[in-house]
Amino acid sequence: MYKALLIAGMAAVGNAMFVYGQRRSSVNNYSFSYLIGAVIVCATIVLLVSLIYNSNEAVNVIQKNWVTICVGGIGMATTYLGFYFLYTNYGATYYIVYAVLSIITTSVVVGVVLLGEQWNFYQLIGMLLAIGAIIMFSIGRLVQN
Repeated sequence: MYKALLIAGMAAVGNAMFVYGQRRSSVNNYSFSYLIGAVIVCATIVLLVSLIYNSNEAVNVIQKNWVTICVGGIGMATTYLGFYFLYTNYGATYYIVYAVLSIITTSVVVGVVLLGEQWNFYQLIGMLLAIGAIIMFSIGRLVQN
């Protein structure tokens, strides 16, 4: 669990950097220049890291997995566009809405339903508390406005 927390923490920091960059960039609303630039930088870094890992089977992997690669690419584009519209229109504080919906779609739909991964009572309670967080966040926004 310790290693998983470190890796998840790394991903969380990266996500925070992405959100900060978008919110602080000087682009106008609905100009995808920031997003395109960030994706190019991201792809370059991932390419460099993949060269370090020396994947000699890269072509073979792509040939065998092109459908799932396309699904993943569409998913990444959908995520980046969703982030872009969410943060541009509502701000970084709305990340909680994405995070909880991501728990449901990724952990429950993909993990449990599609891939058959196991969940226990405590994980179910955690998900229900996360849904409660969205409800409390929504109430807080209603009260604030």
